[in-house]
Amino acid sequence: MVKENMHSKGVVEVHVRKEDVTAPDVIALLQAHLKSMTLHSPPESIHALNADRLRQPDVTFWSAREEDGVLLGCGALKELNSRHGEVKSMKTSPQHVRKGAAKRILHHIIEEAKRRGYQRISLETGSMDAFLPARRLYEKTGFQYCGPFADYNEDPNSLFMTLNMR
Repeated sequence: MVKENMHSKGVVEVHVRKEDVTAPDVIALLQAHLKSMTLHSPPESIHALNADRLRQPDVTFWSAREEDGVLLGCGALKELNSRHGEVKSMKTSPQHVRKGAAKRILHHIIEEAKRRGYQRISLETGSMDAFLPARRLYEKTGFQYCGPFADYNEDPNSLFMTLNMR
């Protein structure tokens, strides 16, 4: 478990912890995430993982919670191979934006990727304006735009980013 103080809207202690994807609040957040994807992307361009897929052995899932257990957000790391991981399911609870949860989870995922010895981690995100806050976070963290990776194809609704770990 990782703790970090955030100061955007007062001090919020963010606890990042590995979590099984079975808690009702996590399921609700993931369902809301998938639903919001349908508002901004056509079905063939939605690459978010559902709860069942997030439970597979190649995926590690983390939650970000306040000290009292309130869910702030979540994120996951999918192993593509022994040198390459993919950031998945980054989502902040709408009532908890700007508390630093997404940044904290992303940094936790990067540290885990380094610990695993990955040479890079990549991600797919939407090209529409609704995804601009996420893209800004990834850019500030050092991710660079790239072409499709793994099983992705060129798609006008998707942007691909990667972070070299070396």
